[in-house]
Formats: sequence, structure tokens, C-alpha cells
Amino acid sequence: MGKHTINIQDGFLFQTLKEGTQVVVTLMPGGVLQGRLRRFDRFAIILETPEQEVLIYKHAIATIGPPPAG
Repeated sequence: MGKHTINIQDGFLFQTLKEGTQVVVTLMPGGVLQGRLRRFDRFAIILETPEQEVLIYKHAIATIGPPPAG
């Protein structure tokens, strides 16, 4: 029987996608984007911002989290 791997990343992204909540994505070079997650796969996410949908490769992401309260 093979090992069952737990992928925390996919669980978090799926929950965010299902709830449709806003997220803040901090990129490795320091840029920040805010929007709703529309799709994701092994290599990339699609983030819907007020202006457009943006394809972001996961290797370029530093953090993903909820927007600041307030």
C-alpha cells in the first residue's frame, strides 16, 4: 500500500476557492496582489483582481493569506 500524502497547500487553496474569500498574494520580488482565487493546479493559480484575471506561477509566490482586518 502506498503512502498517503497530505498536501496542506491544496487543502488551503481548495477551501479558499470554495468559500470565495479574498486573499492577499505576496510575490517573491515583493509585489502584492489582492483578489479571489478562481483556479489552481500543481504549478499556478489564477487570481481575479478588480481589473483582470492574473496567472501566477506558484514558484513566484512568497505567501498567501487573508487580507488585513480593518
